[in-house]
Amino acid sequence: MALVEMIMPQMGESIMEGTILKWLKEVGDVIEEEEPVLEVATDKVDNEIPATHAGVLKEVLAQEGDVVEVGKPVCIIETDGDDLGSTLPVTETKVESPVNEIEQSIAQIQESVATSNGQSTHQLSEPMKGRFYSPLVLSIAKKEGIAMEELELIPGTGQDNRVTKKDMFAYVEMRQTGQGATVTIPQPEVKSQPQKQPAAIKTEPTQVTPSASLNGNVEIVEMDRMRKMIAQRMVESKQISPHVTTFIEADVTNMVNWRNKIKGDFKQREGENFTFTPILIEAIAKALQEFPMVNVSVEGDKILVKKDINVGMATALANNNLIVPVIKNANHLSLIGLAKKVNDLASRARNNKLSADELSGGTYSMSNIGGFGNEMGTPIIMQPQVAIMAFGAIKKKPAVIETPEGDFIGIRHMMFLSHSYDHRVVDGALGGKFVRRVADLLENFDVGREV
Repeated sequence: MALVEMIMPQMGESIMEGTILKWLKEVGDVIEEEEPVLEVATDKVDNEIPATHAGVLKEVLAQEGDVVEVGKPVCIIETDGDDLGSTLPVTETKVESPVNEIEQSIAQIQESVATSNGQSTHQLSEPMKGRFYSPLVLSIAKKEGIAMEELELIPGTGQDNRVTKKDMFAYVEMRQTGQGATVTIPQPEVKSQPQKQPAAIKTEPTQVTPSASLNGNVEIVEMDRMRKMIAQRMVESKQISPHVTTFIEADVTNMVNWRNKIKGDFKQREGENFTFTPILIEAIAKALQEFPMVNVSVEGDKILVKKDINVGMATALANNNLIVPVIKNANHLSLIGLAKKVNDLASRARNNKLSADELSGGTYSMSNIGGFGNEMGTPIIMQPQVAIMAFGAIKKKPAVIETPEGDFIGIRHMMFLSHSYDHRVVDGALGGKFVRRVADLLENFDVGREV
C-alpha cells in the first residue's frame, strides 16, 4: 500500500487558488483514476477535479468552503501500488492563513505609530515600496481608508510577497474587530510646531446596515455565486477605469450580403452555423495589429503592451448570467477557424464545459448585443483590459449613397459600434480612430471572398 497526496491543480495561467464547493466522494470510498473527486470554484469557472490515482480516499485535508492554494494537498489517496517512488511524502498539512502575520503586522504598525517620536528602540520591518498591488487590492484599500504607507506594511502571502485579497480581508477584519483600531500614518513634522504629537489611534464601532422593511409584494432572491462574482467584477471595473464610450454607425451591407450568400453552403459542408461574430472578431484582431496601444493593460504607472491578440467573447447563459471565453491568438486564425472556435466556445460555455484557461488571458473583449435586438450600449471593460466593443443590431435604414453620377437614397444594412475604453491610457483620438478602423473593415468587406 502507498499513500499519495492529491494536490490542488493549476486550472489556468492566472489561477492561484480554488474554493472547494463540494466533495463528490467520502472517506473510505473506492475511486478510479480520472474519476471526479471534488468540485472546485475559481474566479473564472467551476471545475470537477479528477483523481490522480486509483485507490481509496483515505483522508480529506480541506473542507467544503475552504480556499486552497494551487499546489497544496486537498486529500490523501491510499493506492494498491508498492512503488513509493511515485508518491509524495504524507505530511500533516494545513491550509495556511495570514491571520497570525496580520496580527503581528497590526501590532508593529500600532507600536510604530505610538512611538513615532523616536523614543522606542523597536524597529518596524522596511516598508515594501515598489511592490505591485492588483486593482482589486487597491480598491479594497481605498474603500477601507488604508493609506499607501499603511498598505506597504501589510505582509503578503502571494508570489513575491504580493498582497492578496485574502490578506486584505484578514487585515481589515483584525483592524476592525480583532484589534479594534484604525491606524493613521503620522504626517511629517511641521517646523513651526514646538513638538510633534503622535498620530491618533481611534476606535470606531462597526456600522450595521439596518435590514429593509419588505412586504408580501417583494420576493427576495439570493444571488448565486456567479452573479456575485459578476457584480464584484463590474463594480471593480468602474472604480478602476474612467470609462469613455464612443459610438459610430457603419454600413455593413457588403458583410450581410456575403454572409447570406455563403451560410447555406457552410452549414451543409461544415455541419454548423456561420454567424456574424467571427467576422466581427476578425475585424477587431486586424485593428488591434494596427493600434497596439489598445491591446494593453495597466499596472500602477506602467503600460503593458501585449504581443498576443486574445479576444474575449461575451456569452449569455441560459440563467441570464454572463461568461467571457477567450479566443487566443485570434489574428492567426482564418475566418473558418474563427467560426469553428466561436461555435465551440459558445456551445461549451452554455453547457458549463469550459476550462479556466479558456476564460483567462484576454487582451480585448467584444459583445454582440445585437442578438437581443439592442442597437447600442455602453459595455463595461473586462479588467485588466482597457477597452471593449459592443456591436448592435443590424437594421435596414434609408441612407445616402455616393456615386460618381451623384448621390441618391438607398436601403442599407446599418449597425452601431459602441467602443468603451479606459481614459487613463486611451484618449479620445486613439479610441475614436480604433472604432473607425473596425467600422471601415466591416464596411469594405470583400463580397467576392471565398470561405
